[in-house]
Amino acid sequence: MGLALLVIILKAYIITIAIVLLIYTVRHFIFSLNRSLGEQKLYYQDIMDSDLPKVTVIVPMHNEELVAANSMDNIVHTAYPKDRLEIIPVEDHSEDGTLAILEKFANEYDNVHPYVRDSGARGKPVAMNEVMEFATGDVIIVFDADYLPPKGIIRDIAISFLDPEVGAVMGRVIPHNVGTNLLTRLLDLERTGGYQIDQQARYNLNLVPQYGGTVGGFRRDIAMKLGGFNPKIITEDTELTFKLYERGWKVVYANRAECYEEAPETWAVRSRQVTRWARGHCQVFFQVVFKLLKSKYLRRMEKLDAMLLLMIYFIPLILLVGLFDSLTLFFLGEMNLFSSVFIFVLVASYSSFGNAAPFFQIGSGVLLDGGVKRIRLLPLLMFNFTFYLWFISKGAFLSIFDTIFQRTPEWEKTQRFRKQT
Repeated sequence: MGLALLVIILKAYIITIAIVLLIYTVRHFIFSLNRSLGEQKLYYQDIMDSDLPKVTVIVPMHNEELVAANSMDNIVHTAYPKDRLEIIPVEDHSEDGTLAILEKFANEYDNVHPYVRDSGARGKPVAMNEVMEFATGDVIIVFDADYLPPKGIIRDIAISFLDPEVGAVMGRVIPHNVGTNLLTRLLDLERTGGYQIDQQARYNLNLVPQYGGTVGGFRRDIAMKLGGFNPKIITEDTELTFKLYERGWKVVYANRAECYEEAPETWAVRSRQVTRWARGHCQVFFQVVFKLLKSKYLRRMEKLDAMLLLMIYFIPLILLVGLFDSLTLFFLGEMNLFSSVFIFVLVASYSSFGNAAPFFQIGSGVLLDGGVKRIRLLPLLMFNFTFYLWFISKGAFLSIFDTIFQRTPEWEKTQRFRKQT
């Protein structure tokens, strides 16, 4: 009786996986259709107003000697009015020449005020909390240290805050080192699907576009009223996104506000990055899921989209458990070896071409961007799926232990690859 019940549970789990994957596939397909054929929601870029908000640009930096000068040079030459712009690069426990670079810019530009952190815990959430205490801008705009902001991007982001319902804004991220190797080309495809299609479609459909922590901004007073960023959460952007939605604020997506990042150039660096993202994202799931479901400010479709977005980094873990599930059924004599291997290959293929949405979203995004030849790389994303299966599952698993034992993860910076010039 006990063994029969176990077999039923294991088979029910495989059916559940199929249902979950089908839901995500329908979601991605709808997003792709909306972005390709539907009515596109306009952003605020055409608003003409001289009464722009006071902006503080924060650039968190830890050992950013390779990229700091490039990023700062772009920011100080922005087209935003200088009397409405404060720039605070945060030197956070660096051990290289980052501070010397920042001091050079401070000496040349009156609105550049470096903030040096040489004590206390290191990390972006903690640094952001400290800077917000004395920042003078009504709007905080954040760029990671490896980003190269175009001249007009600060205005493109800031203008939307003239709408009193907007709590945060997110721009589009584009890798600038696409041609380095196969990994950077595949990451470029992922970014295309994630921003050109996924974010814009959610904005079109009045669902849940996400503030991404860089190339974006938020209202300083709201973040302060929300208690700042939780130092135990290593994805402060996801935390802020759902805190805003829970309280009725809007997050808008600015697809034309394009900014250029340095994508990881080695698989080892990418593995650590996605593990951190998954760990922090899943931490937020445990923190906000019940509050979101009870929020009076969200419609049912917004709550459903929020749940699917919050669960996205649990999917590889769910699939990994499903693999062991099928192997257990094999050893119990309830599934032959061919079926077990076939299911794994089928799920891997399906997740590459359906759940992770390259066939729908990345394909549509590449067509919209005009880079049609990049579509030839789509089949290779199956290998990305297998790679992510372990490292994202690892991050999700660590988040469970973080939540149970109230652990504070150590902030891990992404390695830079840019050559000094």
